[in-house]
Amino acid sequence: MRWKAIAAVSILTFGLNPAVRVQTRDDNWALCSNRNTDLAIQGCTAIIQSGYETGRDLASAYDRRGIAYGLKKQPDRAIEDFDQAIKLDPNDSPAFASRGIAYYIKKEYDHAIENYDRAIRLNPNDAFVFNLRGIAYYKKKDYDHAIQDFDQAIKLDPRSTRAFDDRGKAYSKLKEYDRAIQDYDQAIKIDPNYIYAFVNRGITYSRKKQYDRAIQDYDQAIKLDPTHSSAFDGRGTAYLRKREYDRAVENYDQAIRLDPSNQIAFNNRCWVRAIVGQLATALTDCNESIRLQPDYSNAFGSRGLVYLKMKRFEDAIADCDTALKLSPGNTSPEDRADQLYLRGLGERASGESEKANADIAAAKEIDPSVTSRIEGFGMQP
Repeated sequence: MRWKAIAAVSILTFGLNPAVRVQTRDDNWALCSNRNTDLAIQGCTAIIQSGYETGRDLASAYDRRGIAYGLKKQPDRAIEDFDQAIKLDPNDSPAFASRGIAYYIKKEYDHAIENYDRAIRLNPNDAFVFNLRGIAYYKKKDYDHAIQDFDQAIKLDPRSTRAFDDRGKAYSKLKEYDRAIQDYDQAIKIDPNYIYAFVNRGITYSRKKQYDRAIQDYDQAIKLDPTHSSAFDGRGTAYLRKREYDRAVENYDQAIRLDPSNQIAFNNRCWVRAIVGQLATALTDCNESIRLQPDYSNAFGSRGLVYLKMKRFEDAIADCDTALKLSPGNTSPEDRADQLYLRGLGERASGESEKANADIAAAKEIDPSVTSRIEGFGMQP
């Protein structure tokens, strides 16, 4: 995630060992600081195994090797090195922050937060670590605590585009869309080329159902980076909401060309194709989305719609069951309402009227507008 930034900070913070005595040690320290992760691991390992270094210098070698392992997406090995660095230097704030990132990569957000806490206690003026902790709280869906940390990051660094952007995302999740847009505006004011703020502001405008404004932001993001898959995906969804299905598919096509592992774009294209009745290609897209991310609840819901239109009612019910089991806390209320309603339609078609009525009633309780939305999918409630 943010290993490159940590790596840059680490190299600037630690510097090279001033007490080198032979050329090979100079060489190893130079390698240990190399941006090439394999070379960095080679050099740091040589330093660690040499027996020459102790204390802060040895901790520095473990720190740098841990960062290299993190960049190679080997968080367990990174954590082992940060453990050693912290044993050697219990006041090593960057090591706690780096270990927090490693736990974040492992999706162990509580452990990540514990490490960020330690880093902040050691250095309460580090805006970067406050932002990292805010992101971990965001992932835990603890948006209030996330905002508090982003507030502090901004107080310490008022020109942090990332902190404004991240706080905007948290406000958007709380449906405080205008406050979110204010934060994205500020991020863009600080850096007019900050593409993520354009993408995220586009998402927020879409949530406000201001689809044309959203498309303008996605257009600008694509102008800044024509290879940004998520910008095409977001623009496709805005066109989907406008029921401009051909333009939606064009954008999802481009998102997938740019990133063939974009399971969200495959799911969204499946959804559009299901709506317009291109069921065979829709099914292929949903299957690929599920293959790429087997726990992606929305893809099962989308495939449930495809199976309903194919009149494969048992398969539709099974997929909606899976989507609902996966979705708590991971999807929007609207998506969950759709999944319940679609399962209800499958149950009704299978003669299970009591279950159908219960599911449809539950869907309406979550989102009273679900019936009109289902009609827009080409289904007759």
